[in-house]
Amino acid sequence: MEWLCGSESGRPARLWDHNVTINTNNPDLTTCFQKTILVWVPCVYLWVIFPLYFLYLRQSNRGYIRVTLLNRIKTILGLLLWIVCWLDLFCSFAELVNNRPKAAAYFISPLLLGVTMLLATFLIQYERLRGMQSSGVLFLFWLITLICAVIPFRSKILVTFNEGKVIDVFRFTTFYIYFASVLIQFFLCCFSEPPPYFAAASSNEQNRCPEESAGFLSRLTFWWFTRMAIQGYKHPLEDKDLWSLNKEDRSDVVVPKLLNEWEKQKLKVKRNQEAAYTKCPPAYNVTDQEPHEAEVLFPSKRDQKKPSFLIALCRTFAPYFLLGSALKLCQDLLSFVNPQLLNMLISFIKSRESRIWWGYSISFLMFFSAALQTIILHQHFQYCFVTGMRLRTAIVGAIYRKSLVITNSAKRSSTVGEIVNLMSVDAQRFMDLTGFLNMLWSAPLQICLALYFLWQYLGPSVLAGVAVMILLIPFNAVIAMKSRSFQVQQMQHKDARIKLMNEILNGIKVLKLYAWEASFEQKVLAIRQKELSILKKAAYLNALSTFTWTTAPFIVALTTFAVYVTVDENNVLDAQKAFVSLSLFNILRFPLNMLPQVISGVVQATVSLKRLQNFLSHDELDPTNVERQKIATGHAITMLNGTFSWGKTDPVVLNGISLMVPQGSLVAVVGHVGCGKSSLISALLGEMEKLEGSVAIHGSVAYVPQQAWIRNASLKDNIIFGELLSEQKYQQVLEACALITDLNVLPGGDQTEIGEKGINLSGGQKQRVSLARAVYSDMDVYLLDDPLSAVDAHVAKHIFDKVIGPEGVLKGKTRVLVTHGISFLPQVDQIVVLVNGRISEMGSYQELQNQNGAFAEFLRNYAQRDDLEEDEPTVLDEEEEFLGEDTLSNHIDLGDNEPPAAEARKQFMRQISVISSDGEASTWKSTRRRLSEKKKVADTVPQPKNEPKDLIQAETAETGRVKLIVFWQYLKAVGPFISVVICFLYCCQNAAAIGANFWLSDWTNDPAFNRTQHRTYMRVGVYAALGFTQGLFTLTGSSLSRAYCMLKASRLIHLHMLEHVLCCSLSFFESTPSGRILNRFGKDMDTIDVNIPENIDIWIRCFLYTLAVLLICCALSPAFLLVIVPLLLFYWLVQRFYVATSRQLKRLESVSRSPIYSHFSETITGSSVIRAYGRQNSFILMNDNKVDANQKSYYPGIVSNRWLGIRIEFIGNCIVLFAALFAVIGRAHLNPGIVGLSVSYALQVTMSLNWMVRMTSDLESNIVAVERVKEYSETETEAPWVIEGNRPPESWPQAGNVEFKGYSVRYRKGLDLVLKDLHLSVHGGEKVGIVGRTGAGKSSMTLCLFRIIEAAQGEIVIDGIKIADIGLHDLRSKLTIIPQDPVLFSGSLRMNLDPFNQYSEEEIWKALELSHLKQYVSSLPAKLEHECSEGGENLSVGQRQLVCLARALLRKTRILILDEATAAVDLETDDLIQSTIRTQFENCTVLTIAHRLNTIMDYTRVLVLEKGRIAEFDTPSKLIAEKGIFYNMAKDAGLA
Repeated sequence: MEWLCGSESGRPARLWDHNVTINTNNPDLTTCFQKTILVWVPCVYLWVIFPLYFLYLRQSNRGYIRVTLLNRIKTILGLLLWIVCWLDLFCSFAELVNNRPKAAAYFISPLLLGVTMLLATFLIQYERLRGMQSSGVLFLFWLITLICAVIPFRSKILVTFNEGKVIDVFRFTTFYIYFASVLIQFFLCCFSEPPPYFAAASSNEQNRCPEESAGFLSRLTFWWFTRMAIQGYKHPLEDKDLWSLNKEDRSDVVVPKLLNEWEKQKLKVKRNQEAAYTKCPPAYNVTDQEPHEAEVLFPSKRDQKKPSFLIALCRTFAPYFLLGSALKLCQDLLSFVNPQLLNMLISFIKSRESRIWWGYSISFLMFFSAALQTIILHQHFQYCFVTGMRLRTAIVGAIYRKSLVITNSAKRSSTVGEIVNLMSVDAQRFMDLTGFLNMLWSAPLQICLALYFLWQYLGPSVLAGVAVMILLIPFNAVIAMKSRSFQVQQMQHKDARIKLMNEILNGIKVLKLYAWEASFEQKVLAIRQKELSILKKAAYLNALSTFTWTTAPFIVALTTFAVYVTVDENNVLDAQKAFVSLSLFNILRFPLNMLPQVISGVVQATVSLKRLQNFLSHDELDPTNVERQKIATGHAITMLNGTFSWGKTDPVVLNGISLMVPQGSLVAVVGHVGCGKSSLISALLGEMEKLEGSVAIHGSVAYVPQQAWIRNASLKDNIIFGELLSEQKYQQVLEACALITDLNVLPGGDQTEIGEKGINLSGGQKQRVSLARAVYSDMDVYLLDDPLSAVDAHVAKHIFDKVIGPEGVLKGKTRVLVTHGISFLPQVDQIVVLVNGRISEMGSYQELQNQNGAFAEFLRNYAQRDDLEEDEPTVLDEEEEFLGEDTLSNHIDLGDNEPPAAEARKQFMRQISVISSDGEASTWKSTRRRLSEKKKVADTVPQPKNEPKDLIQAETAETGRVKLIVFWQYLKAVGPFISVVICFLYCCQNAAAIGANFWLSDWTNDPAFNRTQHRTYMRVGVYAALGFTQGLFTLTGSSLSRAYCMLKASRLIHLHMLEHVLCCSLSFFESTPSGRILNRFGKDMDTIDVNIPENIDIWIRCFLYTLAVLLICCALSPAFLLVIVPLLLFYWLVQRFYVATSRQLKRLESVSRSPIYSHFSETITGSSVIRAYGRQNSFILMNDNKVDANQKSYYPGIVSNRWLGIRIEFIGNCIVLFAALFAVIGRAHLNPGIVGLSVSYALQVTMSLNWMVRMTSDLESNIVAVERVKEYSETETEAPWVIEGNRPPESWPQAGNVEFKGYSVRYRKGLDLVLKDLHLSVHGGEKVGIVGRTGAGKSSMTLCLFRIIEAAQGEIVIDGIKIADIGLHDLRSKLTIIPQDPVLFSGSLRMNLDPFNQYSEEEIWKALELSHLKQYVSSLPAKLEHECSEGGENLSVGQRQLVCLARALLRKTRILILDEATAAVDLETDDLIQSTIRTQFENCTVLTIAHRLNTIMDYTRVLVLEKGRIAEFDTPSKLIAEKGIFYNMAKDAGLA
């Protein structure tokens, strides 16, 4: 040492001296140590890391950064440091020259340090040239250098004070210049440079993620996220506030990486298979007839090996993920440092000789160890979650790209729903798993380390505690399995309830007309009761699970300590053993609980992996199936001896087809249903498996499928389909495809958003849009698969003439037209007749007619049908044209003359907003807004365009904080008194837990006589009693709160809402989309049933635990209160920022998620169209953009959790620090037990602080459900169902007289009158027909009789009783209606006829017989118990109408109202109904709204309505004689 460091005061200098460093109240390091080790450490660090870092910088070139002021200062300081170091060196040389030689350290250290400073300066410049904005390597270098310089800094000052003067002035000065420069360098290193010069130009994104340019320290602490947290706190975040994704997370970077690896795997397997085949004798491969023989002979090789998707995933993502794993390893090892430090702290408190600085050192070491752990842990999570995010992006991208090239047979093997599930469920599973995948190796490691340390303290007794832990694992597993099965059952009941609610909402008009609400309410409540009983069981199970979770650590500690002290009386349980063991047991809890979950996650992911692998290994369409010829041969399409099937193993569909289509000709393909016409088109597109032959097409292809494929985009986008817009061409196309009239009717013209699958277009409109797309694309060859069948005859003629035919827009193009329309065949160039997959004849119309073959027969079959269509173009024209209006207007005349298809679409428009009501798919909102503007169409008064009267109100979404009143409403539903009781139980549980721990701390302070403690059994007994009391309180509190109160609350909340909704007037259901109501009954009720109780439970437990920690720490030292206040303030701030931001991010994420799946399912259904037009790339780009848009809101969500975690854990670490510091300060009067208790409690506090914030956030998001449900429990209801003091007699109405006295009515306030001042009297037994044009108010009259709409003035009197004075059910149950559209509910046929079980079996059969259904029902196996499906789908429309007739026959009231159904029923059924009514309701008053006048020509009187007033009212014969309105209507119908 002497040559290195010289000598000190005559003795050789020592590197280490206990007396200087440890056994002193003023510790320091020896001069030798300071001169050597402290100088060398940073140098060694930088030189060791330099080669790797230099290579890394050479690899990554991001463009250079221009020289900035920051860079200049850093460089100057670096050079200054080099000069300072070498000044020291020169000084040493000078002393050597002047014969005052110094030791070697004085030469080596400055030389080494100077060169290192030059290296650091070089790195500063080199990083700038390679575009590094912030350097972690240099940050750590300056940090280490600074720490190593702090000690000499202190020493030099102490020495100067002791000596009274500065000893070596020159070195003293240079050192402080050096220290100041290092400090400034470190400070500057925290800032980052501006973006590289070229990078800024290349990335033109508006809102770049600040992470890219964040400094190293900012990245470590996620400081760069703070800006968004503050923004989210100030106002709810919107889409425009989100940052764009980092380049390496984007789809266009991630997906190709995975696909490359996957291709490599496929190639590898292919090579192996080829190797296997070449081994087999060559003779087998020659035979043409049996191409699969080799496969038959060597099947095992073939089956065994599939390309491994797992390997592809690993090779793509493992390198990045393993960085996270390395961090996890460091964190695991660090987590065992604090228990050791706690051990040291307790022994420090015990031994009064220990020096005070040692206590402070332990305290700060605990803080730094915990802080380092926090930083490492969150960096690890960041790596894992980003890997998960990239994994999902890549898998979704791979599935999407695969779905565009998959063969039809492969597509058939899985439904669209299943393929979408691959994307939504399976990709999600991988993403969820990555966060915890490292637990697979980390949990066993933590368990082994914990057991090793526990063994050191307690010896074999540990095994008792471990045994308890292991026994609890299967117990927890059983609970988990059981609760999963409960979950499944609950979901089934919930689905049944929602299905029934959906039917109730769809048939609400019928329920009200029949007064059946009460019966259906009981049905819903019966299902709800089952659901609640399952929820109750699940709640008890949850309480049990909570009980084990809270008592497990305690039981483990109890058994271990009890065994330890009873096995050997020499075993003394002191504070060190007890509390260090407790902190180790706490570490053990997490891996033991996580391991089973991770394993089950891995199992699920394995299943998903297999499904993904199977899907990605499916056969792909062979692009060589159809040759795309470049050279013109005169023929646009050539098919020679083509034989095709849908799959390799499927039967042949087209056999030996040879077809030559000259360029520019029009070819018609005809044949019977199922003869292979569409298959021929598919074969030409290359969609089928080509078994033999060849197909060639010259030029580009456009395709119009038989079922039009319409995207969820504007009408214009659907037509243009990604081409460049030419306005002139676009207008020509619209004109040719007869779309101009439709555009005038659609609410937004060609900007109208078309719903999914074209829901707001009629079939004909969809087909014309599909055709317009083909015409606009301007291709060479047009394949038209029966586009004319969906449109009416005259429209078909227009399209043929203007588009397809010899004079159409497409003349000169090659057209292949599949058609059933015979009238067009004479105008085509060539006709191909297909019979059973073969071409039977080919030639022009005239040639084929003369041959009298299959074609002539085809003509005979279809001729009459075609003539029929030609006869009635006018009616259809009107329907075609106004369908837009029909579907979009909720006819003010409630369903007057509406075809059922339009009614169904209207229902859909209502349901569709189920999506928007949950904040998803915001595109629907605009649709709804535009649609509702159109709702005025039937309003007679023209209104200015710019102020649309919305029928469907936009849903209000709550933003910002949740009001306290909502919590109060929930508490009221739970019951305020019982809520207090529950809180008291939770407090008792906590008190018992604190009591047990105080008892333990007191026990550890028991003095040991002769190395044994007395009263051990009493100590163990009381400890056990306190612990089990805690468990008991937990069990009682948890089960009482969850199984009783919260379920009672959700039962009441649901009941109020259900009763209220059923009592709402019909106008409420018209202006509220049923989807929105269903959402309240489904998602919101589920939140109230399941999530809110769980949130509240965890929140209370975390809150009380945190409170306990703070109380215990205050017991340690009251001064702790001073520290708590600023910490809690900081906690509150962080929590407010986080909750506001994360809540909004979650919403944005869920809003942007559903478009991915809807776009995907749209793509799968339209894949053949996309391929035909060659639009794959633009669709892939659309999908990538949608995924990126979703990840754009998911990524800040992950980071917000990291940001929160680091800040919350910092608070926790501060609590640990102060607990330890106060223990050190007050050690004179503190015993080791209380110190161990407070610090081991403090070590646990971060977890509960963290959970508390998460739960606050979840609770605030979820409690909104209570508010949303409450909104529907307070809507305006219709009049009461029964007015007790004013009930009509049982036999009312006896005569059936109906009088309207000055009656006027409007639909809603603010709208015009629909019926104006009606005066009329109908005598009992009269048959009155009501006629009038659409919108005259016919249906309104029936609705008035049932008080579906209430009078504006005047009154209706039936048999002397004013209907406005009695209850609605009393009125409606005494009238009978056969509605226009027959509505049935799912349930038995009997329930549909008689939901209240009022009638006997004989009466029901009699009614069925009279309604001509007896024979049909008798033939059913279940007869009256026959299950009707939803909406009665398993009965024909005619049968449904007859069921409605049977209902009427059962009720047989004196007044019958017929809303005559024409659209639904064929003529035969209609005659049956009319004759039954004439005979069975002979004595009743019958009011019929007539659409077909021939049914009312024999009625007593006819009422003609015109614009809501009575125009004519007399017998039919008189009205015809008067030649008024009725005469004209009869004349139009050919009856006059």
